[in-house]
Amino acid sequence: MINPSAAHPWLRLMRLERPIGTYLLLWPTLWALWFASAGRPTLDNLLIFSLGVVVMRAAGCVINDYADRHVDGEVERTKQRPLPSGEVRASTALGLFFALLLVALILVLLTNKLTIVLAFGGAAAATLYPFLKRITHWPQLGLGIAWAWSTPMAFAAHNNALPVELWAIFAAVVLWTIAFDTYYAMVDRDDDLQVGIKSTAILFGRYDLLIIALLQLAVLVLLVVSGMLFQRGLIYFAGLVVAAGYFFNQHRISRGREREACFKAFLSNNRVGMIIFIGLATDYLVNPQ
Repeated sequence: MINPSAAHPWLRLMRLERPIGTYLLLWPTLWALWFASAGRPTLDNLLIFSLGVVVMRAAGCVINDYADRHVDGEVERTKQRPLPSGEVRASTALGLFFALLLVALILVLLTNKLTIVLAFGGAAAATLYPFLKRITHWPQLGLGIAWAWSTPMAFAAHNNALPVELWAIFAAVVLWTIAFDTYYAMVDRDDDLQVGIKSTAILFGRYDLLIIALLQLAVLVLLVVSGMLFQRGLIYFAGLVVAAGYFFNQHRISRGREREACFKAFLSNNRVGMIIFIGLATDYLVNPQ
C-alpha cells in the first residue's frame, strides 16, 4: 500500500493510496454482475466494471473534496487534504474530475445503449452527492443511490434488460451504504456540527447504533429475498450468516461511540462485502443454474 503521507497530491485527491472505498464499491458491483449473469460474467464486463469502479470512486473523491474545500481545513481528519492544504488548486481538481468522467464514459461506450443511458444517471448521482451535505441530513442516501447504481447497469450490460428482481439487490446496497457511511460520519460528527455539515449520524443522534442495526437487518432480509428470487443455495445463505456476525461485531465494538471504534466498524464492511461475494460466487460455482 502507498504511504499516505508520501503519495502525490493527485493520488491523495483521488484516494488511490486509500483503497477501502474502492473495495466497498467493488463488492456490490461484483454481486450485481454475478446475479445478472447467473454466475458467468463475461471477461469484457468484468474488466469494464472493475475499471469503472476505480475511475468512478476516484471521481467521487475528487468532487467530494472540491465541494468540501472550504470546510475541510476546519476538520481534524481532513485538514491535510490536497485542496485545503493548497497542494492542488480548485480548478485543477475540477479538471481532473471531468477527465475521470471522460474515462468512465469511454469505458461504458464499450457496452450497450441501455447501459450507456443508465451511466448518465450514475454520473449525476456521484456528482450531486457531496453537495447534499449542505441541504439535507440524508447525504448517505444520495451516496447509497450512487453506490447501488452499478446494479441496474450490470443487468443492462449483461441482459440488455432491467428485470424487476434486481431492485431488491439495489435496495440492499443502498441501505448497506447508509449504514456503513453513518459509522464513517460518526467519526466526524463533532466537527461536522461545528462547520455546518449534515449527516445521518447527526440526524439519528443517540439512536444512531439502533438505526444502523435496523438498516443492517433490512440489508440481510433484502439479500435473503434476492437469493430466493435468483434461486440461490445454502452456500450463499451461509455467507449472509457470516456477514450478520460481522454486523454484530461492528455494533459491539462501536457501542462506546469512540472515533477509532466507529472507524474500525466502517472498515469492517470491506469484509462484509467480500464474504457475501465469496458465498455468492461459490454458490453459483457449486449450484449453477
